[in-house]
Amino acid sequence: MNLSFILPAARLQCPGLGRRAVSLSVAFQIAALMVAALPRTGSAQEMKTVPPPSQLDPKLLRELRQAGYPRATSCRPCHPQIYNEWRSSSHAYASISPMFHKFEQKINDLSQGTIGTFCLRCHSSAGTALGERRELPLWERSEVSREGITCVTCHRIAEEYGRVNGERRIEPGDIYAAMTGSGDGSGLQMVLTNKAFYKVATSPGERGQQIHNCILQFKPISKSEFCVSCHQVAVHPGIKLEVVWEQFRDSPAFRAGTTCQDCHMGKTPGKAEGYFTGPAAVVDGKAINPERTRHDHRFAGPGYSIAHPGIFPHHPDAHQFPLETWLKFDYRAGWGEPGFEEKVGKKEVTVAFPKEWESEIDREEARRIVDENLELLKQKRELRRQVMENGSKIEGPFFTETPRAGRRLRFHYKVTNTNPGHNMPSGSLGAQPELWLNVALLDPSGKNIWESGYVDSHGDMADLHSLDLAAGKIKRDSQLFNLQSKFLTTNVKGTDREMYLPVNMDIDQIPFIRPAGQPVSVLNHPPFIRMEQRSLPPLRSRNARYSVPASLLREPGKYRLAVRMRSRAEPIYFMKFVGATREMEQAMNEWMLDIHPYTVEFDVK
Repeated sequence: MNLSFILPAARLQCPGLGRRAVSLSVAFQIAALMVAALPRTGSAQEMKTVPPPSQLDPKLLRELRQAGYPRATSCRPCHPQIYNEWRSSSHAYASISPMFHKFEQKINDLSQGTIGTFCLRCHSSAGTALGERRELPLWERSEVSREGITCVTCHRIAEEYGRVNGERRIEPGDIYAAMTGSGDGSGLQMVLTNKAFYKVATSPGERGQQIHNCILQFKPISKSEFCVSCHQVAVHPGIKLEVVWEQFRDSPAFRAGTTCQDCHMGKTPGKAEGYFTGPAAVVDGKAINPERTRHDHRFAGPGYSIAHPGIFPHHPDAHQFPLETWLKFDYRAGWGEPGFEEKVGKKEVTVAFPKEWESEIDREEARRIVDENLELLKQKRELRRQVMENGSKIEGPFFTETPRAGRRLRFHYKVTNTNPGHNMPSGSLGAQPELWLNVALLDPSGKNIWESGYVDSHGDMADLHSLDLAAGKIKRDSQLFNLQSKFLTTNVKGTDREMYLPVNMDIDQIPFIRPAGQPVSVLNHPPFIRMEQRSLPPLRSRNARYSVPASLLREPGKYRLAVRMRSRAEPIYFMKFVGATREMEQAMNEWMLDIHPYTVEFDVK
């Protein structure tokens, strides 16, 4: 039976098993599904005939293809703690992110589709392997595709790659096929030799918890180089959207032998202070190798979700409601909460519920899932805070002279990147992560008399991208301390200027994303495009200098200076540019993080 049109043969080989033995379990399942799909009439010979792919039901064909890429929920029974950590991580968010989809669609529109599936290679690795079209909405994608950077994305890689831009291959194979990891598989071997005791199944047709047949030790998974393929990304003109690896490779952490895993999967977020210990698996309620080194799969970092909390974090019970149905659930209005439902029952509140949410029982179940996910998101915010505060420091204020009433007040704060691994901020999309200082001066009565780092009515800083500034509603923040990098492009409208994306929309009638006509090394950057890095390198400091006009310090007394560093994943002006919804903008501002907030009192004579 030729099944190559559905699934390539797996290359992972367990000790003692040939290549054929590993891949046949997938083949047998596919054959069973195909035979089951045949009509139950006709001769025995007719029932043995397998229809060609063109005659298979499209839904069945998708199921057959997906058999080779197990979902994270398939791994959850034996790895509950790892699953629970992963399901709220940025890796798990990669394909769900509404901002990613808005951005990906916008850049494909602007470049006439020349980006293709470039972005999806990392954000939806299993979906890419399954050949899903890039424009498919989430609700039409396979469930494993919606899991983004899922278990098999890292634990079904069998070759060591030095490539970037998502260039690596997931080895296909069902739940029984080999997995790769940092361990030697001794714990799994113990389980396999006592299958009846642990109640496990290692092939189709057996009863018990389905598990893989072996763990292949793959040492590269513990190295920083394993992360390169998705964390060093350049688009065709030569502009680098993701520079995390490049920054790390030139860092003190790299020279000291610290790995990405040490800081992002260790027990202290953002610091290389060792790992937790604990079982990697729990089989039939029994912990396997409880004292082994265990990596934290929350992947501590600064990113956060703005998706509907019924959709993300991934919840094992959320699948009972389709994705499109979740988007109609108004969790902000209190649907499903006891107080709200009581008012609805007494007709104190009248709500025109969508048909999908007319059932009070369904609303209460949805609320339970949403509340559990919101709690996970709060834990994620605390993890983000620890990462950012463990990697940064603010000192000050330092006054240039003794503060006096009727005299200009000059002072500065010293901002230090204490992270030895990469710049501050770092992350994806180059010009998107925002990190700025917000400083406010309060007079003896508590009135805010001066501020820098304030935002407009949309949430943007008061720089040239502010819509309120352009409309004359607010003044430009001339003393803004902002570490956000910027794309600069040369356009027919004038000299270099900041742009949302590295696309020359003005100089080209059809702004294809294509290689430059001359080597990038000639100009040291692509023609008409460059990145202005404003981020702070590892272990480096920069002073944020401020000057308050003398007219604002009218009387002596106790004044207060309040400072905080603010971190946001996306600028609101960029979200508007790609067509984000108001709900997305609201969530982006709600989950924004304040780092090192503190206030200092001082006397003005």
